[in-house]
Amino acid sequence: MPVPRHEAKAELFRTLGNPVRVRVLELLCEREHAVHELLAAMAIEPSALSQQLGILRRAGIVRQRRAGGEVRYSLMVPTIDGLLAAARTTLGVLLADQARLQADLDEEIGGPGSSAP
Repeated sequence: MPVPRHEAKAELFRTLGNPVRVRVLELLCEREHAVHELLAAMAIEPSALSQQLGILRRAGIVRQRRAGGEVRYSLMVPTIDGLLAAARTTLGVLLADQARLQADLDEEIGGPGSSAP
């Protein structure tokens, strides 16, 4: 029996729901990277990076290949770039809404730093 679409989407978001994995995907959207390049771009232990790359690989989002003496990673799903762009846009909207709400609250209480109740 196939997995319902909403459950498959939720699983994808769970897979993406880790800051290290998101950063790896951001870097791989730019180009293929060797493991040492990913390590240089991130403040993470090699074992932790390996674990996160394994999760992305098992999910079918990235692939690895050996080139000479190094392991290189690339995206298997090029639409990840669009998903990350949608996340950036969504965050921008949410932050703008929060800024407007904060401005409204500040105005209601008499401005930032006001002692009004």
